Amino acid sequence: MEFLMRPHKLRGVVLGALLALLGAAPLNSAPQEISREYQIKAAFLFNFAQFVEWPAGAFANPSAPLCIGILGNDPFGPALDQTVQGETIRSRPLVVTRSKQVEDLKDCQLVFISESERDRVGEVLAALDLQSVLTVSDIDRFAERGGVIRFFVQGNRVRFEINPTSARREGLKISSQLLALGRIVESGSKSGGH
Repeated sequence: MEFLMRPHKLRGVVLGALLALLGAAPLNSAPQEISREYQIKAAFLFNFAQFVEWPAGAFANPSAPLCIGILGNDPFGPALDQTVQGETIRSRPLVVTRSKQVEDLKDCQLVFISESERDRVGEVLAALDLQSVLTVSDIDRFAERGGVIRFFVQGNRVRFEINPTSARREGLKISSQLLALGRIVESGSKSGGH
């Protein structure tokens, strides 16, 4: 199990980075601060990928990159590309792919579903179902509807919730450390819809 064989010290550093993100400077509603929110979310996406283990079949071959896809309108701008540039996870380079069509992202291991796809979340999740894809979004009730991780803002800070049942259905193993940092929800639960 590759995930458990990671050096303890490195996992501590990454966990520290996640904790720092949770305590990151508050967001403001000023236009220039919108990009700050997505800079933080880009860093979260990179960190999520370090705390998730995909089945071997999720990759075309042992040296295939870990693909982060963005479905719909891209809210990250260059922030996500800058965050993952030159980085590797378990010896895999990271690449970012963008598309308005879910079919173009089926080879990605992590897919961020943007707000522009709000009206077709069910259709998108059905298209990615059982594909070993870590689905992430900031659309209301995303995790309750079957997505794996949903961002929300609470107390002017970016937080996240995780649906472990959805992760297991996708064959993903989420570290207990990551689970401890997020709010746990199940499909159909009523968590307040922040």
